[in-house]
Amino acid sequence: MAARELVEYVAKTLVDDPASVTVTEVEDAEGTVIELHVAEEDMGKVIGRNGSVAKALRTLLKVTAARDGGSVSLEIL
Repeated sequence: MAARELVEYVAKTLVDDPASVTVTEVEDAEGTVIELHVAEEDMGKVIGRNGSVAKALRTLLKVTAARDGGSVSLEIL
């Protein structure tokens, strides 16, 4: 599973409004940046208490990127 699809799947299962979830992939000098957009009222569910969910998503992305040999970061907007 690609990193973009992984983030999209996890985000859609967490939020109340899965139709509002959009994930874009942007290439830059350091690697790939995955931008996750969710509805304002779902922001807390995606970030989690003290950032625990966001941290877990970033850890999953690091594992996926290491397997593919690239660098991936996550921006939650």
